[in-house]
Amino acid sequence: MPRYLIRHPAGKQREDILVEDLPLTLTFRGGWAVFTDKDGICLAIPAEAGAHIERVDEPQDQEPALPKE
Repeated sequence: MPRYLIRHPAGKQREDILVEDLPLTLTFRGGWAVFTDKDGICLAIPAEAGAHIERVDEPQDQEPALPKE
């Protein structure tokens, strides 16, 4: 299931958001990050908000580094 974590920059008075849905897609249109599902647009974030969007459902390509002894 597609899952995205949206983090707002420090100083912005907004909480992080986790968005997930089976038919969820993310597109970028005219300065907006637009999330859509089977019913249409469910969330849109303007580029000037400075949010960091990370897909968190996919496995990482690299294994975590082992701690140094």
